[in-house]
Amino acid sequence: MDFTFNFYAIVLILFGTTSLLLSYYIYKKEGGAVRYFGIMMFSSAAWSLTYGLELASTTLEQAKFWISIEYIGISTLPITWFLFCLKLSGKEHWYQNKIRLAILIATAVIPTLMVWTNDYHHLHFKGYRMDTTGDFPMVALEMGPSYWIFTVYFYLLMAIGSYLLIVTFRKSDPIYKSQNYSIIIAAFIPWITNISYFLGFRPFGQLDVTPFAFILTIVLIAIAIYRFKLFDILPVAREKVLELMQDGFVILDSKNRVIDYNPSFRKYITNIKKNKIIGSQIETLFPDHDGLTALIKDRQSGKIELKVENENGSFELEAKIKTLNENQFKLNSEAVIIKVQDLTTLRKEALLFKSQTIELQQLNQLKDRIFSIIAHDLRGPLVNLAQILKMTTDDIITIDEFKVLAPNLNKDISYTTELLENILHWSRSQLKGYGIDKDLFDLKNMLVNEIDYHLPAAEAKNIQIIQDVFPGEMVYADRLMIQIVIRNILSNAIKFCNENCEINITAVYKKEGFIELCIKDNGVGMSDTALKKIFNGENLSTRGTMNEKGTGLGLVICKEFMEKNDGKLLVKSEPGKGSSFCIYLPVDAK
Repeated sequence: MDFTFNFYAIVLILFGTTSLLLSYYIYKKEGGAVRYFGIMMFSSAAWSLTYGLELASTTLEQAKFWISIEYIGISTLPITWFLFCLKLSGKEHWYQNKIRLAILIATAVIPTLMVWTNDYHHLHFKGYRMDTTGDFPMVALEMGPSYWIFTVYFYLLMAIGSYLLIVTFRKSDPIYKSQNYSIIIAAFIPWITNISYFLGFRPFGQLDVTPFAFILTIVLIAIAIYRFKLFDILPVAREKVLELMQDGFVILDSKNRVIDYNPSFRKYITNIKKNKIIGSQIETLFPDHDGLTALIKDRQSGKIELKVENENGSFELEAKIKTLNENQFKLNSEAVIIKVQDLTTLRKEALLFKSQTIELQQLNQLKDRIFSIIAHDLRGPLVNLAQILKMTTDDIITIDEFKVLAPNLNKDISYTTELLENILHWSRSQLKGYGIDKDLFDLKNMLVNEIDYHLPAAEAKNIQIIQDVFPGEMVYADRLMIQIVIRNILSNAIKFCNENCEINITAVYKKEGFIELCIKDNGVGMSDTALKKIFNGENLSTRGTMNEKGTGLGLVICKEFMEKNDGKLLVKSEPGKGSSFCIYLPVDAK
């Protein structure tokens, strides 16, 4: 090939070659938006380098060859610019669609193919000729319809990309003004030069200065990247980070006007439209908070609590104030940043955590207590029974001696059975996923069955059980759980009654939708201190009036089972006068 190099060709070839090498370096080293910039740089380099070789060509055929190679850069440049702008503005999801990406690639391939096959259809260029009227020969082109369609498409992608940049940088902070100016100016340089070329403003004859304009664009963007650290903190990345923050942030200028804020801050202010926040005075956003205003006006860093009520709810807030000097973030001197934290949720979570901690401690205490009972109280009676049975089998004791020991064995077995039932029912209720089978049932029928079950123990102490419950009193609860509650209360009443005592059972309907079932006795009673210990799950086991054993688990289980059935258990007791146990059972489903 025969070349005659001129100044313009040398400049384009020099910058094109340099850009080509740099584009490879940037693509390999960097990521994110910078990598897309490297791809765009490659397209620009391909255009510049091949256009330089076209300008250095001395024959029309040689120039046409370089034009066909040149179109690889020309057709891909608007697409790479568009992808770069999408990435920079946080809209990369758009091109992640395979169909859209395929269409973009096709729009780059088609113009190139049109140029390569132009001699067969002349749709892109109607004709070529070598213009020798200037300082050096240049190709003069007569444009065809395909060329103008591609030009409109070229401008469209460039315009959309530029619009995305303007919108993105318009919302960004003054922190980014150096980067913003570089990118926006760089975006408009090729526009101005190319439009001027098409309007006939051609100070260099047939010379197309658009590749030179793109070289200048690449240089300005490169300066923004490596001088102003454009992509160290992207404005779009900043927006995404601030949107994820739960705490509110607001930045004030030296005159206490809002210059920036994040979405979380918006919910704490009232009667201010979103587009009116920027430029508002801080005292307008937080009226009746003189303490906050005073700290800001005095430029004092610190924190203060605020109470705010608006359409979003009532908030207890903590505002942390930080004064920024003129060297920080390139903001106005004496700017202020305020972090607003919602204490309402934090305090609720703290109370919930405290409640859960106490509940867990009580549960652990009860668990330890159950294991202690199993290890001692449950093992003892079973060992005694096993020993006596062995002695009887080995004829160590006679049948008459066994009959003497039988009443005590019976008591131990009854105690062990009751203890096992309570432990098993309580353990079952603690299992995750354990369901409560609520249904309507007749309260009187259940009471009659439970009284019959406890009659032998009551008759042994000559205790009279009097029940005054009308038939047909229906309640809505888990039948088994309520049966366990009543059984435990009756068992305790008999255990702590002296001989010839009375136990009275009554049921009264309450207007609140509950039936109040009370079991009252005139036995030994309990002190307030003892009651509190029992309901707190402390280890308190008291023997009955005839030395009957107690586990101390009964009332704890009763209280828990009543709460699970949307009811409650109330206990009144006085030493020497007896006790009253009242349970409240719902009459229908809530």
